[in-house]
Amino acid sequence: MQYISSSNFAKFLENLKNDYDVYVPVKKDDQYFYKKYIDFTDDIVISEVRAFEPLKSFFFRAREIVAENFESDIPQKIQKPFCIVGVKACDLKGLQIQDYVFENHDYQDPFYIDMLKNNLIISSDCTSTIDTCFCLALNVKPYPLENFDINLSVVGEDFVVEVGSQKGEILIEKYSSLFEKVKEEFISQRDKQRKKVIDGVEKNIKQNDIPHQDLFKNIIERGYESNIWADEANNCVECGACNTICPTCHCFLLYDQKSENKMARLRIWDSCMIKDFAQVAGGANPRPELWMRLRNRFEKKFDFFPKVADIYACTGCGRCISACPAKIDIRKILNGLVYNA
Repeated sequence: MQYISSSNFAKFLENLKNDYDVYVPVKKDDQYFYKKYIDFTDDIVISEVRAFEPLKSFFFRAREIVAENFESDIPQKIQKPFCIVGVKACDLKGLQIQDYVFENHDYQDPFYIDMLKNNLIISSDCTSTIDTCFCLALNVKPYPLENFDINLSVVGEDFVVEVGSQKGEILIEKYSSLFEKVKEEFISQRDKQRKKVIDGVEKNIKQNDIPHQDLFKNIIERGYESNIWADEANNCVECGACNTICPTCHCFLLYDQKSENKMARLRIWDSCMIKDFAQVAGGANPRPELWMRLRNRFEKKFDFFPKVADIYACTGCGRCISACPAKIDIRKILNGLVYNA
């Protein structure tokens, strides 16, 4: 492990700007968002909690052209790869789901893979919690353990640095003058900080009576006919915010658009909560009722993915709770399925 001061970290970002489009988390009021890095400003917050927008938005774009004029190859705009700073462990797990869907099959999505290629992920520990965090219930620690190139753990105003890939190791070596060997006292401070955040998440879990994923097995099958679906769907406004904000949701819609003398096929994010999502050409719909679509969302996350990929497609980030205008709470539904269904 290495150590880097805050002043040297600012120099590190300045160097990275030469090869990457660097994005950093900034805090506005009580929310965190990514913005393109220009210079080191006071609103940049590397630690604290996850950004509001999910990491998937960098690699699986909300709207993108996938074909033009029926040609197989689309000329790609030349752009720098991304360097995304301050990524949290919940988003890194979300990227595992995206990888499974778009990369780890016989057919691989060339657009997703191209977006991932050459990019750099500099993750960071969470140093605080918000009341919607419940990552530990899904076996996700509030600090990254894998799937990063470099991880930062804030110690005072500086950082303990852990390398997670060959790409990260090359960068550390390239800018070795900015780094130094970490002292044991800083590792001890990091561990105390991690314990404090774990305690905060566990407090959230206890206060909301959130079951651990060890209890999730077969909860959808057991609760398939539960009244919980209709009861919760009564509040749903079918906006799809829970899908678009989720770091693991990945469904998309293809549509054609004509502009002057060009025809383009576009891909946009889709939502399984919307009525037309499952409708087929003849007009039939296997999920005509809203409560069926709500159940399907949970079935995909807590039944389908554990069976086919041995992973729950939920990261405990709590974004869907924050985004839902109807205040539908995934924690409440999981509690009902485990203990009451």
